[in-house]
Amino acid sequence: MGRRNQGLNFRRKRNKIESESFVEAIRYLFGIVAAVALALLVVYNWGHKTSVIGSSMETALYNGQTIYISKFSYLLSKPRVGDIVVFLPNGNEHTHYYVKRVVAVPGDTVQIAGGRLYINDKPEEDADKYDLMEDAGVAENPLTLKEDEYFVLGDNRNNGEDSRSGNIGPLNKSLIEGRAWFKLTKEDSKFGYIGRGVRSERR
Repeated sequence: MGRRNQGLNFRRKRNKIESESFVEAIRYLFGIVAAVALALLVVYNWGHKTSVIGSSMETALYNGQTIYISKFSYLLSKPRVGDIVVFLPNGNEHTHYYVKRVVAVPGDTVQIAGGRLYINDKPEEDADKYDLMEDAGVAENPLTLKEDEYFVLGDNRNNGEDSRSGNIGPLNKSLIEGRAWFKLTKEDSKFGYIGRGVRSERR
């Protein structure tokens, strides 16, 4: 009986050690997976940046200013009015990123008349903050946005191309790289958050 008990005790200890080793290995593996997932999330959110080219987004953003792109933003949600988005026109990878503000979303009817933007027959909020647009482009007549289509404009309305231009037009969500959410200021090289503003409250 003594030897049998010793054998049982040995097996129990070995099984206990093996169980503890297995649990430890699982914890270690989980830690690695969590670290990789966190790293991917950080890179996906923070690892992409570009520079603003031109003056079409002044005074919110300036020519040459560095902005950081959140690609994660639109994985679980859709662009909203007021968002500043980054995209390649028509998906052309041989050109620079465009940076514009979303002014209308799917289902909205857009028209530019008398130099002013109208959404669903109503003038846009804070219309007095923008110069009258010299060219209405494709929005000269009422234009209803299809599913996953967004109308984007620069804040400096008479400089640069945007959704009014025939070669850009309404922007499909699949072409949007992400939302510009942090900017590096020129003066002191500090980060600044890019908010949506009151115009986003409409949607």
